[in-house]
Amino acid sequence: MLTTVAAGRVYDYSNNVGRFSQGGGLGFQVPTDIALGEDDRLYVLSRGADDASGPNTGLRVTMLTIRDEEFLGDFLSAGFTNGGETAVWPSGIALDHQGNVYVCDEWVNVVTRFDRDGEFLSQWSTLDGDDGKPHGAASIAIDGEDNVYVSDGRSHQIRKFTKDGRFLSSWGSYGSGKGQFDGPWGITCDEQGNVYVADFKNHRVQKFSPAGEWLAQFGNSGSEGATMFRPTDVAVDPDGDVYVTDWGSNGVNPGRVQIYDSEGGFIAGLIGDCVDLSKWAQIQVDANPDTQKARRLVPTLEPQWRFALPTGIIFDAANSRLLVSERPRHRVQIYNKLKDYQEAPINL
Repeated sequence: MLTTVAAGRVYDYSNNVGRFSQGGGLGFQVPTDIALGEDDRLYVLSRGADDASGPNTGLRVTMLTIRDEEFLGDFLSAGFTNGGETAVWPSGIALDHQGNVYVCDEWVNVVTRFDRDGEFLSQWSTLDGDDGKPHGAASIAIDGEDNVYVSDGRSHQIRKFTKDGRFLSSWGSYGSGKGQFDGPWGITCDEQGNVYVADFKNHRVQKFSPAGEWLAQFGNSGSEGATMFRPTDVAVDPDGDVYVTDWGSNGVNPGRVQIYDSEGGFIAGLIGDCVDLSKWAQIQVDANPDTQKARRLVPTLEPQWRFALPTGIIFDAANSRLLVSERPRHRVQIYNKLKDYQEAPINL
């Protein structure tokens, strides 16, 4: 279903970008998070291979334009040195209002800042001293005043910093009550500065004030309807609608995007509509006759269309569109949220 109409909203599948590429260039390898800058510039954070079987050539940040899928270059590489231009387990990416790029690393617990073209600027720790707890910087978000929020999936906390890394505050603890977390992952801020956190193992999203005061909950555990299972990321649009990437690793659904209104009411779910190949993927298929033959032999390409383990989501307010990254599909699916949609008159 390329167009989803529900509760006065219309989500219309547009296109997708990306393909698998281990060594850089035209593609991604296990895209974990995404961020969008000016001039239609998309930043895709590829985690690459997490094992130690060899050089992790898939780890990088790829820059491209969404409109024509123009490759603009990549930066960041795998390495244990703490020098700023390498990472071990990069997990989140965000942009400040000057276009600088921030990447958090859950292995070494640092945030590294680059300029819009990937030149290293600075690096700072996500830890407020040595508290003896295990830590893992899972995701990062930046509010309208360029305050930086980092979710920590191992200490089950949210920490707030200035954009230069000065610690401001923190909240959260392990548990399932209000304001508690079990493996918090994706994080975002709305236009009022409120903070939304994908509470991964509690199967919900929690909303907080900028000071960490609990405000609301979206969703609960399940695989049908308004529920979710293992939410990985969250986005909010200017209307207050909330979008959640639901990993769906319970064996029932392969992944989806759950949509709620500002009061927590369920609107709709998207399951993926990627009926076409991206520009980069089509280049790869056209160059390989064996791949073309193999695609023509399968009984249905529908599994290709659907989301698989979606982990990154952003809402592009300037163009009213939703972008969703998928780890095993190595791509980003894009939906337009239409404002003036009219049903076509059809006589049957």
